[in-house]
Amino acid sequence: MSLDASDIEKIAHLARLEIAPESIERYAADLSNILDLVAQMDAVDTTGVEPMAHPLHMSQRLRPDRLSEQDQRELFQAIAPLTEDGLYLVPKVID
Repeated sequence: MSLDASDIEKIAHLARLEIAPESIERYAADLSNILDLVAQMDAVDTTGVEPMAHPLHMSQRLRPDRLSEQDQRELFQAIAPLTEDGLYLVPKVID
């Protein structure tokens, strides 16, 4: 697919982009190349190809799920100005 200067100006207007007049031909060539590549990929027969979530068949390494810190809730709430039922009480900000 080949785009011309008027197509680029319409696209730029719709996208609310300002393109310098001397750059229009370069944008037309670049966008035409991208659309040609998309057309090539669209022409490939993909029947029977299973979709993949990732191009590499790898499993994610996960760290062991183990306790790394001690529960210090009681200590922190002991020094808090106001607490109730394990929650911190703060002044009302919005009426």
